[in-house]
This record gives sequence, structure tokens and C-alpha cells, in this order.
Amino acid sequence: MRVVIADDNLIVRAGVAALLRDAGIDVVAEASDPDGLLRDVDAHEPDVAIVDVRMPPTHTDEGLRAAHAIREHHPGMGILILSEHVEVGMALQLLAASPERLGYLLKQRVQEIEDFVGTLRRVAAGGSALDPQIVSGLLSANHDAGPLRTLTPREREVLQLMAEGLSNQGIADALAITLRSTEKYVSSIFAKLDLPDTRGEQRRVLAVLRYLRA
Repeated sequence: MRVVIADDNLIVRAGVAALLRDAGIDVVAEASDPDGLLRDVDAHEPDVAIVDVRMPPTHTDEGLRAAHAIREHHPGMGILILSEHVEVGMALQLLAASPERLGYLLKQRVQEIEDFVGTLRRVAAGGSALDPQIVSGLLSANHDAGPLRTLTPREREVLQLMAEGLSNQGIADALAITLRSTEKYVSSIFAKLDLPDTRGEQRRVLAVLRYLRA
């Protein structure tokens, strides 16, 4: 897997690159600003672009705008957004078009290298992944909205793990419940949210994410 990293903080950028290289990931370029990122993406066409939200010159949403540009010109490329803080509004902006090949993590997750690399691979393969705190923010923002009010506390836990990209077995392991119980919770969630039950795990997660952003 080939990645490009964009972060204006040299220490963060070099640290992430070193961790990924140690994990066997090919870091093909490092950029410190949005223009450099876009040039590197065009030149190397990586599998995933890792993008900081706030970059020069204003340190507001330059990274997010660069991510939109990448999606427009390289729709098959994965994008992993990194942020210092939980920014639900920005997450929703990215989800507005399509959550495929998209990840949104807090920078503190980079220290959990196995999970971080797993997220990169999932995004590169066409999947999606949201930081648990981002998902919690989405759910909290929609707590009183429509069918979400009908979910039980356990169903909300299952929904959160679904949105983070876990399979039924992964959810069962995380919650220490049986696979059969997980499948029942998932079926109940789909029924309450009026979402089609599909066989594909990824299509299921995308459907949930689309509902949450509505």
C-alpha cells in the first residue's frame, strides 16, 4: 500500500511516516501544505492520502478542501482525515458526497499502530472508518432525531460499532456477546431505521453513515 502524508507539523508528519514505514507501508511523499499535497497526489497516485484538517495558510479547513479536490480528481483514491479535535461538522461535510474510501480519525489513534494500519487498509479497499468519538458526536447530534429515538442503549452501541466499520463478529467480540445476538440487534436496527438489510458488510455500514449524516 502506498500513501502520501500531509501535515504542516514536521514532527507529526515525520513521526507518522516513520511508524508507517516500520509497519511495512510505502510512504511515497510527505507534504506540508495543501498545494504540495495535491502535487504529490497527482505525481504518485497513492492508494491513500493522509490529510490533516487544518493546514496553512489560515489553519482552518484547508486540509478538508484539499480532500474534496482529491475526491473530485481521484475518485478511486482513499482519504484518511486526521484531526486534533472532534469536529463533527467537518466529518459531515466529507460524508455529504459519499463515505466510500473515507476515514476520519483523531491524531491520538495513530499511536495504536495496528489499528491505524488496519484503518488505512480498509479505506484503501473501498471501505470507511470513523473515529469512535466522531461517531459518538454524530449519534449525540441526532439523539432526538426520528427513528434514532427508538433504539435501545445496546442497539446504539451496536450502531456505533457498525459505523466504525466492524463486522458482526467484530461487534460480538467487542461487546462480549454471541454472534447470533449481534445479528438480531443488527436486524432490529435496520428495521427501526427503515434501512434495507443487505449481505454486504460494507454496504451496511455505508447505509448507516448515510442515515446519520441526513
